[in-house]
Amino acid sequence: MASDTLFALVPLQRPAEEVERGPRVQRPNRMQVELRPVDLDALLPVDHRARLVWEFVEGLDLGPLYAEIKAVEGHGGRPAIDPAILMALWLYATLEGVGSARALERLCEQHDAYRWICGGVSVNYHTLADLRVGHGEWLDAQLTVSVATLLSEGLVDLKRVAQDGVRVRASAGAASFHRQERLERHLTEAEDQVAALRRELDEDPAATSRRRAAARQRAAEGRHQRVKEALAQLPEVAAKKKAADRDTARVSTTDPDARVMKMADGGFRPAFNGQFATDTATQVIVGVDASNVGSDLGQAAPMVEQIRARHGKGPEELLVDGGFVAHDDIVSMAQGETRCLVYAPVPQPRDPSRDRHVPLPSDPEPIRQWRQRMGTEPAKEIYKRRAATSECVNAIARNRGLRQLLVRGLVKAKAILLWFALAHNLMRAVALRRTAALPA
Repeated sequence: MASDTLFALVPLQRPAEEVERGPRVQRPNRMQVELRPVDLDALLPVDHRARLVWEFVEGLDLGPLYAEIKAVEGHGGRPAIDPAILMALWLYATLEGVGSARALERLCEQHDAYRWICGGVSVNYHTLADLRVGHGEWLDAQLTVSVATLLSEGLVDLKRVAQDGVRVRASAGAASFHRQERLERHLTEAEDQVAALRRELDEDPAATSRRRAAARQRAAEGRHQRVKEALAQLPEVAAKKKAADRDTARVSTTDPDARVMKMADGGFRPAFNGQFATDTATQVIVGVDASNVGSDLGQAAPMVEQIRARHGKGPEELLVDGGFVAHDDIVSMAQGETRCLVYAPVPQPRDPSRDRHVPLPSDPEPIRQWRQRMGTEPAKEIYKRRAATSECVNAIARNRGLRQLLVRGLVKAKAILLWFALAHNLMRAVALRRTAALPA
């Protein structure tokens, strides 16, 4: 026998003085077998945010989303992904600052929270992207329902609302904006390209080449449509300029709805102007809108009307910054049965010797009251709550990724804003209900 021992003998160690004192480290052993739990439900703690999201989604009316599914019982076809899964994935991804459908698809394979939401169902980025921007009206209705639920529970009263704009970088690049002459040339080139690809598609018998040609044709037709939309919007853009500058009007061929706006850092970039109206007592978002107008001027009254249409009543007080101040808005909101008082700073007059809070002889009565009101200490204390509400909500949205849109068009931009509002209200509702449940 080679050895008379049951186990190999450990060689005697050399004396300490002969041992080389090198570093002792733990090396990775990637061949070691590990036993890991396969129960997805056990991977997340009971109070994990993903569970809160799923509980919220289960309470939504997903009927309109289910109605679009073509695969039904008793007929052929592959089962569709449950819209509840897609809805929960996007809400949780929004809370975590994930805005890319491709990144979300990867997380569904690698991250335990997303895997828990999927529950073994495979998702792809295309389906995720379609759901995110394809149901804007339904998302808008869910925002109304979520706020109505809090109103019925007495957690929100809509007495005082703060509104602020948040400019979000558009997907279009600055170099995609062109004048009319360049747009017309691009349109001609796009039409010629579409016609050539159609001929190629009809003449090429190879299946693979046909699929590639079809993909190129769809891309060319999309570009052709965007150039047409850019030309159609050019007169509107030109009309907003001075008569001498109308020939310099430009529209993007990448996203015709985008407009160059002044951003928070002082630079000018293609963007959309999002509007959030927030209840000051709870920081619950009660109104959402999106526009391609770079100024907030004149957007207060439409938001008050939106809130009234959504919830059956409007706010008693509206807090906005100086960029929203329009006399017509203040007058219109002060009239009617559901009058709304505006708290906004009075602009500094050109004459530094004149007190801006003293009414002018030509001021209508609502403007006189607004000037006098903003000169009082109680009004100044009320107005201080605007920054603590609107700017806080905007900062939360920024931290969750609302910095640049990965979609194109005003309709899709508003859909993204609605996702942020729903996700924000979800977490605010959880906090409000926990606070209400505490003993007095």
